[in-house]
Amino acid sequence: MMHLSTATHRTGRNKRLRVLLLSSVLLLGACSSEIKVHGNMPDPEVLADIHPGVDNRNDVLNKLGSPSTLSTFQDNIWYYIGSRAEQGPSVFPAEEIERSVFAISFTSAGIVQETKLYTLEDAQEVELIDRETPTEGRELTILEQMLGNLWRQPISSRSKNSK
Repeated sequence: MMHLSTATHRTGRNKRLRVLLLSSVLLLGACSSEIKVHGNMPDPEVLADIHPGVDNRNDVLNKLGSPSTLSTFQDNIWYYIGSRAEQGPSVFPAEEIERSVFAISFTSAGIVQETKLYTLEDAQEVELIDRETPTEGRELTILEQMLGNLWRQPISSRSKNSK
């Protein structure tokens, strides 16, 4: 009888040890980090191959592909934006480890005028303001918003507009 009890005790201890070992492996795997790349991050050698006064828009398109975005009011500046972030365990936010913004400005003839490379070191913190713009009038309930348009316009004018 003592041999059976000892064997049962060892088997129980082995199962607990296996469960503990498997749990440890799974937890350590969950803690591994992952590098995530977003956007367009061309190689530095390719960026160095863009020459002001020599290359044109088609040359840039062939070397770098389509830009991430264009300047807001004119299309004479192209931006290639990319970043790398390290994602640790899923409960923590990703930490940006590299960012690049490559700006290419063109002349009106479409020739590269200037290139600039901005990195994470060039970034500036923007302070957000949480104020709300005041509005005139009163706030409407959802029901008033949904049904409000029905009574604003007389029925006679609705039938005229539908003709």
